[in-house]
Amino acid sequence: MTSSTAPVVTGLGVVAPTGIGVSDHWASVLAGKTGITRITRFDPEGYPVRHAGQVPGFDAHSDVPSRLISQTDHWTHLAFSAADAAIQDSGADISAIPEYESAVVTAASSGGTEFGQKEMTALYQNDPSWVGAYQSIAWFYAATTGQLSIKHKMRGPCGVLACEQAGGLDAIGQARRLTRKGARLVVTGGTDASLCPYGLSAQLTNGRLSTVADPERAYLPFDAEASGYLPGEGGAILVLESAEAAAERGAGSGYGKVLGYAAGFDPAPETGRPRALRRTAEAALRDARLTAADIDVVYADAAGTPADDRDEAEAITALFGPRGVPVTAPKTLTGRLYGGGAPLDVATALLGLRDGVIPATTGTRTPAPGLDIDLVTGDPREGDLRHALVLARGHGGFTSALVLGR
Repeated sequence: MTSSTAPVVTGLGVVAPTGIGVSDHWASVLAGKTGITRITRFDPEGYPVRHAGQVPGFDAHSDVPSRLISQTDHWTHLAFSAADAAIQDSGADISAIPEYESAVVTAASSGGTEFGQKEMTALYQNDPSWVGAYQSIAWFYAATTGQLSIKHKMRGPCGVLACEQAGGLDAIGQARRLTRKGARLVVTGGTDASLCPYGLSAQLTNGRLSTVADPERAYLPFDAEASGYLPGEGGAILVLESAEAAAERGAGSGYGKVLGYAAGFDPAPETGRPRALRRTAEAALRDARLTAADIDVVYADAAGTPADDRDEAEAITALFGPRGVPVTAPKTLTGRLYGGGAPLDVATALLGLRDGVIPATTGTRTPAPGLDIDLVTGDPREGDLRHALVLARGHGGFTSALVLGR
């Protein structure tokens, strides 16, 4: 696939701890304004993690059809809002596209945990007659894709990728694949929202959440004091169009192009084989028909645990050389958003390419010894940016990489 035929991102919708809407999010990222606060969706007292990235001022009643608010989870409400914004931003007339030539592919990690907890509580405290009928679908990881497909009458080959943090890139990769097979427009990306007692308890089981009480020192990827990460809610939805469809309606190159994508999976630890991140990034570059020298910035997965940070830093160094490319992780402002995290990184990377800016990694002060990467800290950097590499890893071994072009 040449650059001229690569699919185009023509619309962005952001519902994130850094703000609702592209402008608010981008302003927060450039200013280093954190969206991490004490959890308010439930009382976190008694839990080892009490802070998270929360979407400020979100009102489902302004963006979600009233009948669907009680039928769907908060995670899907966020996606409704982001998808509406992305479609409007794209300028595309969805009604003019044949319904089987448009599709929806999203990422999901936790599904509707808040909705599910409410219904299961009703069951345990009462009896089955107290459980609503919508429990059968609202918790389901494909609920957001289904609801967006129904609302916008997009009946092409829809789907969902459940690969934790890596799933957001996998969804965009699948959307690109669909544009190669005839889809004119695909709504893609993802959101996540699992800030409820059940959801937080489930996240704690992986042992990677930071329990540092100070929210400004809890999530410090690549730092000597790295202790894990903080969770969050929200994400981004993108409109991806085939190059031909975008050109026909005069959309040009939009925010940028999806030039390359690859996915991998870590080998079992007992094999002693290296993890998949470097191989996956190399495969994405080959798919984009680019070399490491063509990449101007890397948006890191930034897991925030010493072992995972070292693995990522070594993969980046092996591919680009010591301090060979600027690396950034603006997700320190939001926490890790699971299915919504990588799409938000993609949106941020596209805005960075547009404006020639690399946002800083907020919080990290003292790089961990031995990590020979050029981590952007302090102030954003400016420059002539043409290509960005976005990396993502998910719990269990999922690994993905996406190459974007201006």
